[in-house]
Amino acid sequence: MAYRITDACVACGTCIGECPVEAISAGDIYVIDPDKCIDCGTCAGACPTEAIVAE
Repeated sequence: MAYRITDACVACGTCIGECPVEAISAGDIYVIDPDKCIDCGTCAGACPTEAIVAE
């Protein structure tokens, strides 16, 4: 079960610094690489807009 970033993302960058495996990349909204994601949920817990959800 990987995590995904929804349209609620405001590109604040909080999640990037929290990801222990650098699975998140920046853009208009951020994207999680499902092949790198280790399903730890750290990014979801850090997201101030609750834009990161488990798939």
